[in-house]
Amino acid sequence: MKYLPHTSDDIQQMLDVIGVKSLDDLYAEVPEELKLTRPLNLPHAMSEVEVRRELQRLADKNKPLCIFAGAGAYDHYTPSVIPYITARSEFSTSYTPYQAEISQGTLQYIFEYQTLMARLTDMDVSNASMYDGATATAEAMMMCVAAAKKRNRVVISETFLPAVLDVVRTYAHFHGVDLVVLPAKDGVTDREALQTLLEADNVAGVIVPQPNRYGIIEDFTELADQCHAHKTLLAINTMAVALGTLQTPGGWGADIACGDAQSLGIPLSYGGPYIGYLCTTNALIRKMPGRLVGQTVDAEGNRCFVLTLQAREQHIRREKATSNICTAQGIMCLYVAAYLSLMGAKGLSEVAEQSYAAAHALVDALLQTGQFEMSFPERPYFCECTLRYKGAEGVKALRHRMAEAGFLFGVPAGDDDTLVTVCATEMRTPQEVERLIQALSNR
Repeated sequence: MKYLPHTSDDIQQMLDVIGVKSLDDLYAEVPEELKLTRPLNLPHAMSEVEVRRELQRLADKNKPLCIFAGAGAYDHYTPSVIPYITARSEFSTSYTPYQAEISQGTLQYIFEYQTLMARLTDMDVSNASMYDGATATAEAMMMCVAAAKKRNRVVISETFLPAVLDVVRTYAHFHGVDLVVLPAKDGVTDREALQTLLEADNVAGVIVPQPNRYGIIEDFTELADQCHAHKTLLAINTMAVALGTLQTPGGWGADIACGDAQSLGIPLSYGGPYIGYLCTTNALIRKMPGRLVGQTVDAEGNRCFVLTLQAREQHIRREKATSNICTAQGIMCLYVAAYLSLMGAKGLSEVAEQSYAAAHALVDALLQTGQFEMSFPERPYFCECTLRYKGAEGVKALRHRMAEAGFLFGVPAGDDDTLVTVCATEMRTPQEVERLIQALSNR
């Protein structure tokens, strides 16, 4: 079976054009030990129905688990109309919208996405999205340094998820940023220790999470004033769906809002692709990386969209570019725009409230088993909560046992194998919680 469509004639014509007599001559410079001297191990040709059966056979090996875990990836419902909308050809214009006249579909939904995210975060402007929440947080750090000019120190709270901290550390290392990780105190950002660092008057920015890695809703009252008093910018990373009910970054007085927008209707998809958001004030708009779409009118007075304030290296001199990061402005950006448009403020608030209620019902049920206790009993939490497991087997063994029973139970939250962060969203039912509790009791 020939998988390549080229005939012998086609191949010879191509060889003639490049001045080579044969395929052996074409690959003559490749060492013999690197060449495959046997036929490719390809299966026999299959009909369409046979291919479908084979793929189904492979898919059946997966064991779907009932999800009680979060840590940056959340099981929220995707309304069925969204995949339909994202498949519409009107939006399937070029991925990279250099020529506005042939990219109106892409430019329009990016513009709508920007508008919706700016409103959601209560900030002045949003860019055309980032890869994910971790890179968006790293870019927020770079914005702080770029705006400060003579300061290159950034303070980040230890209460971020470890994976986010790792990405930010990597960015800081290769960009010469002096990154200071501020230790947590009782599960939240240590404001007194932060004040000590700020008093040196050499901090460009402070970055904090909401909710944090333990699921705790932190109180950022007067944090912006605390930072601004020392000419330091404040960036707040917020779980996007939580903005349906929690205080916005803009409401806290933040200069930059960043985070992951996966919770806005994007399926888990085994870890991606996801989408990061980055919003800021008008004062920092020229320090913001990525693309920005603006609205204007064409020669006939019709509403249209264009790229504006293009600060990417593809548009201006590399040394003047704010970033060379590419955007996630394809289907993920359209997903979020469709989700927010469909849900509206009321719908998003209901999702947040139902997730809050489901998580608290889950935690109450787990505490009643006597196998768990609250790690931070006085701290409020949203849809995740960190518990201490009192069983002798440890969290690692517990999670394995729960997986065998059909549950993805929590995410380890410490090195001592006793802390676990559990999560529930609007997708979890009382019946699923009951089955989980039964599985915990079975040995």
